[in-house]
Amino acid sequence: MNGILNINKPKGISSYQAVKEIRNILGIPKVGHTGTLDPSASGVLLVCIGQATKIAEYLVDMKKHYQGDMILGISTDSQDSEGNIIQRRGIKADINDKKINEIFYKYTGLIHQIPPMFSAAHHQGERLYRLARKGIEVKRKPKEINIFKLNLIKYEKKSAIVKFEVICSKGTYIRTLCNDIGNELGCGAHLTNLIRKKVGNFCIEDSLNLEELKKEKTLGKKYLISIDSALDEFDTLTVKNDVIKVVLNGGIISIDQIVEMPGRLNKRKNNFVKMFDLEGNFLAIGTPMAKKGENIFFKAVKVFQNNQIC
Repeated sequence: MNGILNINKPKGISSYQAVKEIRNILGIPKVGHTGTLDPSASGVLLVCIGQATKIAEYLVDMKKHYQGDMILGISTDSQDSEGNIIQRRGIKADINDKKINEIFYKYTGLIHQIPPMFSAAHHQGERLYRLARKGIEVKRKPKEINIFKLNLIKYEKKSAIVKFEVICSKGTYIRTLCNDIGNELGCGAHLTNLIRKKVGNFCIEDSLNLEELKKEKTLGKKYLISIDSALDEFDTLTVKNDVIKVVLNGGIISIDQIVEMPGRLNKRKNNFVKMFDLEGNFLAIGTPMAKKGENIFFKAVKVFQNNQIC
């Protein structure tokens, strides 16, 4: 069984626990996810099965779309509702939709974010959350992230709840975003609810509930997405039959050994391409090598064999 499962992870379990359950349900040892979702969050968790674990690094780079709630006036040590309250502050009367939107605009685009202590990030080989549980706080380096979109859905002044949606790059901590926005507003804030609605083109509406999979494991095959379909943003090449072995051995082929290819490779897609044989079998992920005159060379960097859904 090789492919991707779009799982709707429930609240209350970690991404690792979800993967472990899927591994046990399907009886397949090679299973992994493509981006951690906190235990307190729910929504889309892409799970790679079998040979699909080879493409996890490409899926990790996809944009994430979240919908969440933050509550103003209260800060916690974990920056979400799972942590201990460390500060309460009054909410200024001038905080309204306009003020919140101004701050949201400030946090849109390329920004730097300091990973929270309660996170799986490493410090000198140790997970930050393990240090945090010991009461140890260390200096963390800010990381560049991209907030493509940050919209206010509703500000409920009476309950001090801000409902929002955000589309962001990998490595973004939404609870840290809420914490930082709360500090900008002068009252503090923490994340109280988070749903991952979409990863790349994978939507929550098309996802499989973990409980449903537990009841009927054959749903795994029904919902399984083929490896090549999961990489629909990559350009496609069709190679001649006499170079299939070269491709499957991770070798290099030239443009005259290709039957069909796009007129112009899309640089926005990192120039990765999917390589197929004449029968339509997905062979490998390739990347262009140095150009020599009119010739272009491609190297297979990830090879797949017998990757049919089964």
